[in-house]
Amino acid sequence: MNHPNSCFNVIALSFVLSTSASVMAQGLSKTDYKAGKVEISANYTTAKAECASLAGNAKDICVAEAKGKEKISMAELKASYKPTVKTHYEVRIATAEADYAVAKERCGDKAGNAKDVCMKEAKAAEVAAKADAKVQMKTKDANMAADEKKAEVRNDAAIDKRAALYKVEKEKCDALAGGAKDNCLSLAKTNFGKQ
Repeated sequence: MNHPNSCFNVIALSFVLSTSASVMAQGLSKTDYKAGKVEISANYTTAKAECASLAGNAKDICVAEAKGKEKISMAELKASYKPTVKTHYEVRIATAEADYAVAKERCGDKAGNAKDVCMKEAKAAEVAAKADAKVQMKTKDANMAADEKKAEVRNDAAIDKRAALYKVEKEKCDALAGGAKDNCLSLAKTNFGKQ
């Protein structure tokens, strides 16, 4: 059950995330990162305070939602500040853990076997989300390694091509004599970066 002010929290979180996304495109400075952390903490404090008016499991769900939003926002902010495969993986893990924490609290409204099933479903969803996050991270790592290898091979090929072309130019210069040959060799060296 959502509390009445959850819409406000979602709007505030959306603003923080959209601000983070636009800043990320420009590059997040350390100052912006620190300011983002302060803002996220303030939003969490406000959201948690709004939960105080609730009671029982509704309050527990509200607090779990507030903590989850804070955890996800902090992970997204970190990924904006230091965008790496690992920090983006951490966002997915934070989301899985936050969803699980809220789902567990929602199961508290049930009893007996229904509660047991609810808890197992919540855990299965978390395990699946974390497994998907790991696959995505490993895939990105593998793709990055493959891209680096391709770049290395392309670079080596370009070096080999330039060396072969330089040899062709030198051979052409051999048909000349005296100053013309010297000028030809000098020009070839300049064009192919030889000293």
